[in-house]
Order: sequence, then C-alpha cells, then structure tokens
Amino acid sequence: MTEEMLVEQARTGTVPPVRHWPALDLPGVAFDPVLSELMEEGPVTRIELPNGEGWAWLVTRMDDVRAVTDDPRFSREAVIDRQVTRLAPHFVPARGAVGSLDPPDHTRLRRSVVPALTARGVERVRDSARRMLDELVDDLLANGPPADLTAEVLGPFPIAVICELMGVPVADRQGMHAWTRMILSSAHDAAVSEQAREEMGTYFAELLDARADSAGEDIASLLGAAVARREITLEEAVGLAVLLQIGCEAVTSSSGQMFCTLLTRPELADRLRADRRIRPRAIDELLRHIPHRNAVGLSRIALEDVEIKGVRIREGDAVYVSYLAANRDPDVFADPGTIDLSRSPNPHVAFGFGPHSCPGGGLARLESELLVDALLDRVPNLRLAVPPERVPFKKGALIRGPEALPVAW
Repeated sequence: MTEEMLVEQARTGTVPPVRHWPALDLPGVAFDPVLSELMEEGPVTRIELPNGEGWAWLVTRMDDVRAVTDDPRFSREAVIDRQVTRLAPHFVPARGAVGSLDPPDHTRLRRSVVPALTARGVERVRDSARRMLDELVDDLLANGPPADLTAEVLGPFPIAVICELMGVPVADRQGMHAWTRMILSSAHDAAVSEQAREEMGTYFAELLDARADSAGEDIASLLGAAVARREITLEEAVGLAVLLQIGCEAVTSSSGQMFCTLLTRPELADRLRADRRIRPRAIDELLRHIPHRNAVGLSRIALEDVEIKGVRIREGDAVYVSYLAANRDPDVFADPGTIDLSRSPNPHVAFGFGPHSCPGGGLARLESELLVDALLDRVPNLRLAVPPERVPFKKGALIRGPEALPVAW
C-alpha cells in the first residue's frame, strides 16, 4: 500500500479488502506466495484463514511487529472464548496456558522456569547434549548411507535435549514425540489433537507432583516446586510444560530446513566447513531466512482503538503479526530474500519478540550450533541422496519442515 493510499484510507475511513489465506502445503523451503502478496499490499492488511470466524488484521513490517507484540493494548488473554479466524481447526489458546496470559500473570508464570532457560541454565546441558548428539552421529556413521537424517539425528536429538532439560525419563521420550506430532498437525480431526494434549498434560501433572520436593534444576522440578509454594497453579504449570515440550518439534523442523538448505546449496555448507568462525552468524542468518511455520501463529485482541501506519485498529479487533514477513522486511535487511552468511547486524525475530517471545530460543540456538558442528565436521561429504524437489515435506502441519531428509556421504 503506497503512502498516498494510506493517506486516502485515513481520510475516507476505508479499510483494505479481506484476503483469504488458504492452508498451503508449500514445496521445500519456498516462501509463502500469499504472504509475499500481502507484504506487497501494505504494512497492515486483513486476512481470513481456513478456520474460526470472521477476519483479522495482519501486520508484517518489523517495527510494527515489534510494537504490537510489546504493547499491552494487544491482549492474548482476550482471545479466550473468541472464534477468531485461524489456520488449524484446533490449536486454539487454552485458558491458563502461558501463551494465553497477559502480564503480570504471564510474567509470574514464566519466572518459574527462568533458571533453566537462561544462558547459564542452557549451558548446563551443553555437555550432555553434545554427548547425546555424538552417539546419534556414531550410529548414523555405523549404519552407513543412505540414511534419513531426520529419523536418525534431527528428530531424536531435540527430543533428547528437551527431555533432559524437562526431567523426562529416557523411556518416555518417544511417547512425548508422538503426542507432540499429534498436537501440532492440522491434518486430522481436532479431537485427536485435544486427546494428545490431555494425555501429555496428565503425564506432566503426575511428573510435577513427583518432583515437587526434589530441589532439582530440571524444569519439572522447578514447576513442581513453584506449584507446591502456591506461586502458580497446577493448571498453569502443566500448560507451560506442554508448551516447552512441543517446542522441540519446532527445532526438528527448523534444523531440517536448515540442513535441506545447506545440502541443496553445497557452496554454503563448504563455507561453513572452511571457516568455523562464521558459523554462529551463519546460523542466525539461516534462522532468519527459513520459513518456520505455515501462515501465522496465535492472534491478539485490541483492547482499545490503536492506529498503525495510518490504519485504525478498532477495540475488539483480532490482530496477527508475521515474524516471517518481519524477517524479510527490506527496510531492515538488505536484499532480504538472499542468504548472506556474513550478515551483520541481524536483528531477526525467528524466536518472536516481546513478553511472548520463545522461552526456549537460547536452547534452540545451542542445538543448531551443535548440529552444524557435528554434522559438517564429522560427516564432511554429507549430501542429499535425492534431488532437492524429491525431499518430502510435511503436509497439513503448522510447523514446516522435511518429513524425511534422505542423505548420503
């Protein structure tokens, strides 16, 4: 939307048309063409997603995305009991869950797990995470090519790490993975997802109760102790545990996209093999560039009239932000569609922004660093075993990524 159009809209009170945004199963790491069109149409547009009711505002520019996510006038809690237009038939905000709370309750709940997710807390699991990853790579090499990198490394590694941080026993980790996949899929009946969420919640309620007096540093112990001290409710603690646990699936998907990108463009992988010093910066660039999800995540509700780029958002309106679009904002990133492994500064919002930014962002970055180091250094001839267009990507999923990543070496 041009500046003249914005001025005209402000003068006449007209609003942009509602654009239908279908649930697309996009090939590979392609950027969503509907989102590209919406970004071209203006910084503030209106969308209708496949489920829920009505329409919602969509904000795509970096400054506006940061402003909305950090503005208490836009509420997550007010979404409860609202049939806001959304991508999936399920995965709606749950009452009492950390993703559905506003400060100060949201701040109180997140505070209970801060010790485990600070830089120090994440570093506590670095050595054990590296050992677990080395064992997975040992098995990969021993079994020989061809192999499915997702099944053998990228899937089990984040599960093992988050379960280690959560305090989930080894024997229960595959069950956690199955629940997570059912919760995050949009390809089946909502009842299946709800049942998986309930089963995972029941599991964590029992684990937190068992760890209430353990004084451990794992997240289950921290949450159990916080419940015992009546700082948070059991319902709140379970909701946060579920949210953190299912976050491991996002790491599997994003690392799958990351390695699919590196193996599809071997000149990028060669640069990272040749110069270890650029790897942290390169990982940030890959996190900025890859499309982590389909469409948009959770919405917010405007608690009062707010103006964004000359557009009046009315009290009660639903608002979405797009972190994917913000990460391609040409006013922030030069040539945003290009992967520049030396890009600096790189103020991406791959882990969100504001009070609801991903609490496990530091852990996800650590896992990405360990994966890049282990796979590029220990498997120097790693390559795709099929043409890039034959890499199967998930269908009907909220979080995008390869279903399998066939590799050889």
